[in-house]
Amino acid sequence: MGKITNEEILAKLTAAIGDNFTVIGEPYGLLTIETCRDNITDILTFLKNDTALQFIYLTDLTGVHYPETEKPIGVIYHLHSLVNNVRIRVKVFLADDDVHIPTATTIWNGANWMERETYDFFGIIFDGHPDLRRILNVDDMTAFPMRREYPLEDPNRVDKKDYFFGR
Repeated sequence: MGKITNEEILAKLTAAIGDNFTVIGEPYGLLTIETCRDNITDILTFLKNDTALQFIYLTDLTGVHYPETEKPIGVIYHLHSLVNNVRIRVKVFLADDDVHIPTATTIWNGANWMERETYDFFGIIFDGHPDLRRILNVDDMTAFPMRREYPLEDPNRVDKKDYFFGR
């Protein structure tokens, strides 16, 4: 059996899901699509359960934060079809004031800790998650460390004052 192509993956996805996603590109041959929160469960379920595609392995689930955009919080899924030896990236972007997305633990049990880590660092709430709580940071922490909501440099550092550099 030959390796399935990105065009074949897109054809199967379009036939099953319709136009509920957009193709972002194929950086380094990695097909990357974007969808909305309402369609993510259907797309992930189809990619896993389709007998030809078989994206049965959730390699990674993480978040990103692009603060200067309309929808700054992103949830990124990396899937791997072990049978076809091909990967796909699925992205969903959320508004800053509404960071809810359905859990993927109903599709992959392994999404449990990945979603907890993403919640812990980005504050993304996975609706329906069986045990959504912090996993690495202290429980009473109020900030989400991977969000870009803080200055890049400490303004109190004395070695960074302009007069040291003749400014």
